[in-house]
Amino acid sequence: MYPSDRGATGRVLRDLARAMARDGWAVTVVTTASVAREDRDGDVRVIRLKSNTKSRNLFTYGAAWVRMMIAGLKLPRPDLIVTMTDPPMMVVAGGIMARVRKTKHIHWCQDLYPDLLPSIGVRLPDFMMSGLSALSFHAMRRCEKIVVIGRCMARQLTKTGLDPKRIAVIPNWPDHELTRTMTEEMNDAAVEADASIPAKPFEELFRDDGAPKFRVLYAGTIGRAHPIHTIVDAAAILQHQCPDIEFVFVGDGPGLDRLAHERARRGLENIRLLPRQPNRRLRPLMESGDVHIISMKHDAAGLLVPSKLYSALAVGRPCVFVGPMNSEVAKVISDFHAGAVVAQGEPETLAQTILTLRMDGNAWHNAHDGSAQAGRIFVPSESINAWIKRARDVVGRPLTPPSAKPKVTVPTPAAQDNAVQSPPSVTIHAAE
Repeated sequence: MYPSDRGATGRVLRDLARAMARDGWAVTVVTTASVAREDRDGDVRVIRLKSNTKSRNLFTYGAAWVRMMIAGLKLPRPDLIVTMTDPPMMVVAGGIMARVRKTKHIHWCQDLYPDLLPSIGVRLPDFMMSGLSALSFHAMRRCEKIVVIGRCMARQLTKTGLDPKRIAVIPNWPDHELTRTMTEEMNDAAVEADASIPAKPFEELFRDDGAPKFRVLYAGTIGRAHPIHTIVDAAAILQHQCPDIEFVFVGDGPGLDRLAHERARRGLENIRLLPRQPNRRLRPLMESGDVHIISMKHDAAGLLVPSKLYSALAVGRPCVFVGPMNSEVAKVISDFHAGAVVAQGEPETLAQTILTLRMDGNAWHNAHDGSAQAGRIFVPSESINAWIKRARDVVGRPLTPPSAKPKVTVPTPAAQDNAVQSPPSVTIHAAE
């Protein structure tokens, strides 16, 4: 999960770990990788445990879970253990480590497991789901704090009987690259890391052969909880109705092959598929979209929050969310008038919504203004500072001189999806 992994969860973990180190914490991240090794990311110690990062099943999750817990128990006692939700049920391992080591425990809830499993295609017998739910509930009830990334997730947890006072809502944040000025350059290490990614020059990828296009951009993982059938159906409608609208998908994920197959089968020339772009091209990529589109399964409401939203807000682009109204993404878009929300399975409504944003300048500019306003609120510093404050409150440490560093541990395997991720003394645990 911890970079060089490409996922959003690994990115926010890295940002937080670095910020905690700057705040005076001794930070250790425990995560997974294809090859075991230990390295440093500045002042952050990163322990990567060997794991099968290609296959994602109950066996590999269980193996990563056990390895991370054993590694955490072998480390010097931290002041704080932070667990993340990749691998699933890591909160249980974190609870065991916290009791054995007599330390504090915060669970950083990027996804709600095991509830999310059916939404990503993992079907378990009812008795197993009930047992895992009970284990998760009891482990979270023992946490000093549970950090969730959306109000919908907080509601979901309080409905299970968890004390609302133990729950803190701290949204994820956009990549720092999106909040920097255009003249700022990436540091040499980041540029070097991106050099291994095969990609054509950005300008060549986005060169239009004919008239300029109105671009509907999907940027990020096409995961199991991010259905694309409604978007594809809307593209089919608009291909003949308004040929100057194009749909651009940039990224990867389990749904990419299905999308490519549908594009070819239906002859949808207004859909363009592009590879993941290096981080130094992130800002021009995101700004190239006239509208950003986000998708989520209806039954995943309250169980996850797509981070794509915050990237769109950071560049002030109107957002169209294809998903449930009772979700954090829909609530933010509605609160700031930053776009529109369309239900899954309503391609005609989606096509008309996009067409309105294309043809009605006032509608586009109003959504742009709302998105830009939200983008000034959902910035990295706000969430990171809130996180560090909660962590200090939990361990009972006011701001301290470097000689009295509190320690944080976060357990984490390296993440492959928007839903899953790894650990830091503080110790943070998260998986790839």
